Amino acid sequence: MDSLRAALTWIKDLLNWLPEPVVALLILGIAVLLALALHRWASKLVRRTIAGRYPFIFSVFSQTHGLTKAALLILAMIVAIPVAPLPPETAALLARLMAVAVIGLIGWAAMIALHIAADLYLRRFRLDIDDNLLARKHNTQVRVLARTIDVLLIMLTLSAALMTFPAVRQYGVSLFASAGVAGIVAGLAARPVLSNLMAGVQLAMTQPIRLYDAVIVENEYGTIEEITSTYVVVKLWDLRRMIVPLTYFIEKPFQNWTRESSSLIGNVMLYLDYSAPVDIIREKFSAILKESKRWDGQVCAAQVTDFKEGTMELRLLMSARSSGQTFDLRCEVREKLIDFLQREHPEALPHSRQIAFKSETEAAAEAERLGRKAAGSR
Repeated sequence: MDSLRAALTWIKDLLNWLPEPVVALLILGIAVLLALALHRWASKLVRRTIAGRYPFIFSVFSQTHGLTKAALLILAMIVAIPVAPLPPETAALLARLMAVAVIGLIGWAAMIALHIAADLYLRRFRLDIDDNLLARKHNTQVRVLARTIDVLLIMLTLSAALMTFPAVRQYGVSLFASAGVAGIVAGLAARPVLSNLMAGVQLAMTQPIRLYDAVIVENEYGTIEEITSTYVVVKLWDLRRMIVPLTYFIEKPFQNWTRESSSLIGNVMLYLDYSAPVDIIREKFSAILKESKRWDGQVCAAQVTDFKEGTMELRLLMSARSSGQTFDLRCEVREKLIDFLQREHPEALPHSRQIAFKSETEAAAEAERLGRKAAGSR
């Protein structure tokens, strides 16, 4: 800092033949250019040093690239403003703006530090495995809480920045004097934001939903793709996205299919003729599951659950490690069983039976005809 101040002072003395506004602009511009050049040189040096050997440290550096550039620019301006020949009012205004910039820089640094700490913590949990319940739990808690803290940091940073202006401080005192009406108005205006903020904290702590949970919301099946500070993105089965407020999952009922574990039990309903060999179908169903890579080896059951007018209902239960594998396993069982029945036991497939009913007149006429035929034969 002392070297930069001395260099800028030397430039100021060298350009004292120019008008003061021009000298001031040149000094401020030179300070900015020096800060940018220093940042660019340091960035290249860091990339060459750690890019290949320390990928996580390099990712941290990438996240703080904008922050460090802004910090150097603010530092250069803080050094240059007292050196530049500026009017007292302009210098005071720029100094106050630099104070606001420093407050914003501190808030920005706190948010980046928060996200780096969250990423460092979540590196221990993998989402790309079948049994990822613990990983989804921690990811949901950390991501939702981080976004909630982001909102609080932004509010605190804005409040601290505004309090640097005396006019705003005086306005705040007058608001406290009339806190009755102002408090009611502010509360009503901020209700949606505060309710979603509190819902986010509650979701992070109680976790009725987690990232990548399989859910049914508004009679639509999907997975939790993203949880923000105000809404949840549900990825539906046909790749549509349903945007749901956070408060929905606190105030309204919904189905969570993977609340306790990632595995699911799926069912296939078969409607067969009464002559279908249930034991043989049960054995074939068990053999199909044992040959399938999607079956997790936990649930395998085949039961006759109902009798219809012309068919019987056979329910097949099976389990898989995730909702997607459960759906694929159900389709595989349907395809292989119907192929087996068509080839080996076509009589088991449902077919209609027609029973002919004759009226009393037709029955009497038929009986009389048969009687005459029997008498003639005698």
